[in-house]
Amino acid sequence: MTKRALITGITGQDGSYLAEFLLEQDYEVIGMVRRSSTVNFERIAHIQDQVTFVPGDLLDEVSMIEILRTYRPEEVYNLAAQSFVQTSFGQPVLTGETTALGVTRILDAIRLVDPEIRFYQASSSEMFGKVHEVPQTESTPFHPRSPYGVAKVYGHWITVNYRESYGLHGTSGILFNHESPRRGLEFVTRKISHGVAQIHLGRQTELRLGNLDAQRDWGFAGDYVDAMWRMLQQDTPEDFVICTGETHSVREFCDVAFGHVGRDWQEHVTIDEKFMRPAEVDLLVGDATKAETDLGWKATTTFEDLVTSMVDADLDLLEGRLRGLA
Repeated sequence: MTKRALITGITGQDGSYLAEFLLEQDYEVIGMVRRSSTVNFERIAHIQDQVTFVPGDLLDEVSMIEILRTYRPEEVYNLAAQSFVQTSFGQPVLTGETTALGVTRILDAIRLVDPEIRFYQASSSEMFGKVHEVPQTESTPFHPRSPYGVAKVYGHWITVNYRESYGLHGTSGILFNHESPRRGLEFVTRKISHGVAQIHLGRQTELRLGNLDAQRDWGFAGDYVDAMWRMLQQDTPEDFVICTGETHSVREFCDVAFGHVGRDWQEHVTIDEKFMRPAEVDLLVGDATKAETDLGWKATTTFEDLVTSMVDADLDLLEGRLRGLA
């Protein structure tokens, strides 16, 4: 029997990779999109005709109830959020409404419509923030350092609460930073890969960045959606840290990215104070032992392969546009 899954945030990086993955597993995929004049289907254009799109909004619980009643999914993956940390400082209330309370609305809709639905919540390593131990595991205390991180902590704990209070199969994946050529341009990794491509093609000379010393555990988004799916196949819902177990600085990311096109990052990167966060998260690195043991999951993409694939994709993108203008 074909399983049916609902993905919120299907037009985002993770949503697009997850939709591909589930289609390969012969799922029927329902994608929730906000009613908007600017819905961007670029990341899922190649599978658009294989997905059923439905209008809905994390701010509107009735829309969630209607979707669940109409389509009766067996699994719900909540990937929708205001997901950019820097923006959360400027829009803290909106971030709370979507990234925190939005989770409650979905969980409540599941409780009312069909408590048998299995639910995945996209938690984040930003919840650890000012870390209390290195590396971070499922039992490391949270100390978020941004409105985004705070909102994700709420989403995480409300999922635990509905699991324990109502017996829902609710699981949180505490995913460390995961990137890809489909990453939004506002994220530092894609900003770097796109900037490198622009500089290499002679379209700009400088790349302005914030804190080069920030260290992150960067993996490939395509690897991580596999882990999400594995979590919902477990008999008992539990929370899992998903990561590579390696940490690299923004400076290292620049070094590999510029080095891939034969350039020295120090000749092009300028530090700009406006890209500094009011409260910085200095070091995130996870321990995915539980996921390896219980889910049989392990990151397969190296840091170097991730960085160079992003640079190559942006070179292809920009060169294609240049050819199109020629």
